Amino acid sequence: MSEVKYRGEEARRDKKLNIGLILLYFIIGGIVVSATAVIGSEGKGLLAAFIAFFPSITVVAFLMIYLESGLSATLSYVKGLILLTPVWILYLLAFFILMPKIGIYKAMMLGVVLYISSSLIIMRLVK
Repeated sequence: MSEVKYRGEEARRDKKLNIGLILLYFIIGGIVVSATAVIGSEGKGLLAAFIAFFPSITVVAFLMIYLESGLSATLSYVKGLILLTPVWILYLLAFFILMPKIGIYKAMMLGVVLYISSSLIIMRLVK
């Protein structure tokens, strides 16, 4: 993806990563995955999906990227999320359709392979 420079933005690559933010990101990610699994295993799929899609992970990622690298890098990340969202939906549809037919492990594997291959194609096209 091409980098767009914004007025007043400076390169921040010489800064060390903020370990506190990385720890926060790890903790939030663990809480989201755990809560999603617990609630989903109770048969509350819509609530589990709401928790999984709640923007807590992206909020922390936006902050970490912005604080470490600024506006341009943050917007580049958002652009990547937007471009790869259809691929994520394709992965979900493949899993949803294939799981009853071939089982969870094969459906998951094929869905991930589809996600990776489709993502690589999009990333090559966007370069």
